[in-house]
Amino acid sequence: ATYVEVKKASMPYLRYPEFLEKIEAINHPLIDDGIISFSRRVFHTIAEAEAKIHGESLDDIHFHEVGASDAVADVFGAAFAYFSLGLDKEKVYSLPVALGGGSTISSHGKIPIPAPATLEILKGAPVHGGPAKTELATPTGAALLVNMVDEFKNFLPPIRVVEIGYGAGKMDQEFPNILRIMKGQRSLEEDKIVLFETNLDHLSGEIIGNLFDDLIGEGALDVTITPILMKKNRPGHLLRVISKIEDQENILRRIFKETGTLGIRIFPQVHRTILKREKIPFKVNIKGEWTANFKVAFLDSEIISARIEYDDAKRISSKSGLPLREVMEIAEEQFKREMVNKIEGY
Repeated sequence: ATYVEVKKASMPYLRYPEFLEKIEAINHPLIDDGIISFSRRVFHTIAEAEAKIHGESLDDIHFHEVGASDAVADVFGAAFAYFSLGLDKEKVYSLPVALGGGSTISSHGKIPIPAPATLEILKGAPVHGGPAKTELATPTGAALLVNMVDEFKNFLPPIRVVEIGYGAGKMDQEFPNILRIMKGQRSLEEDKIVLFETNLDHLSGEIIGNLFDDLIGEGALDVTITPILMKKNRPGHLLRVISKIEDQENILRRIFKETGTLGIRIFPQVHRTILKREKIPFKVNIKGEWTANFKVAFLDSEIISARIEYDDAKRISSKSGLPLREVMEIAEEQFKREMVNKIEGY
């Protein structure tokens, strides 16, 4: 395991605005704008927690956690490692945070563990007490964690581990005082979507067809319209729309505006598991040579499916005179025959 010892000079306690000025004045070839920006977010997280606890504004807060020079070394050192390892381009997970227990001495006297600022920063994150009767999570460490982590998990997600790193702490515990980081590859990816549902019983087929196009134009990922039998035996349609979280407001307004429905059922932040997908251009020979894009899905390094894009297949069908179904079958057979072995293991 790697251990880094930081030797520090004494540093006067500063108010938050004064501290930010010193951060902005840092000029070092290894400290770029990304590290500065990340460090500012971490210190802002600590400042907000301390200000709330003390009932002061950010401009007035005069707290010891940020003012300590070792906290500056902790934050900038962690930020440098975060960007050097490329973690800013990865999805970062964390297991529940071990807080420790007991009490500790602070500048305000004896306080319980976790410290009030630590608990405020970790609000909403999964935590647990122990496994030692000492402080295991500080405000600085908590602020670093919440600014690095994209999602907390109770257990390690399914990954193929490719790299492992260990960092050693100086305090002796009854267990190894080690922080472990694993870097892995996921065969299955996850994202979060929003699902909308509403029943329609008063719209014509023309309006429903136009609604489909409008919702796709607003950024909907998928739209389905299913005939249903509603209460009092009235025929109607079930509209279901899937969208990205950032598009939900536009989608919601469009549904209300175009349908006149009085209510929409919303299923927020639905987790969706998806295969890794790539769009790969490929030349097919169907009454001439055409370039078409294929949507290829992978599970680990194995190709699960490879389908020609609908618009490309339709274009080839129109110009070649062959039925769309036949174009798709020929194109996908050619892709499978010539490309699968080349990109297997990609």
